[in-house]
Amino acid sequence: MSEALHPNVVRVVEAGRALGLSIEPKRYPDGTKTAADAAAAIGVQIGQIVKSLIFAVDGEVVLAYVSGANQLDEKKVAAAAGGSKCSRVDADVVREATGFPIGGVPPFGHTTQLRVFIDPDLLRYDEVWAAAGTWNDVFGIEPHKLVEASGGALTDLKRE
Repeated sequence: MSEALHPNVVRVVEAGRALGLSIEPKRYPDGTKTAADAAAAIGVQIGQIVKSLIFAVDGEVVLAYVSGANQLDEKKVAAAAGGSKCSRVDADVVREATGFPIGGVPPFGHTTQLRVFIDPDLLRYDEVWAAAGTWNDVFGIEPHKLVEASGGALTDLKRE
């Protein structure tokens, strides 16, 4: 890349390297904060976008990777985590738990180890796109490598 990478992106690339992955971030100056924005910018189907959603289940912060085409069912997240109540967290909790801002949370490189739950619909694609640490930076990855690298559990998270 011709311009210097944001420090968050460098962290994601280095975390990927530590996991045996070659992360090639791409920058979209108009932003990739929402799944629709990201899909339009990258030129892929919305289902190929990995939404990184942070929730608290009975107080434990957990991470869910959901296909951009799906809505998350909070009851399914609570059940997957073995809890009873799933609730949204604010931007400060997201940044504290991951080290990244909402809209830029990558699949790995977090400041704390979180349990990860992954929407199996992401496996329908040869490549999915995840945030690379900022609202403007993303990277493509094979879905099975995403599952392996994040240590996530495949589980139905889709709201019906």
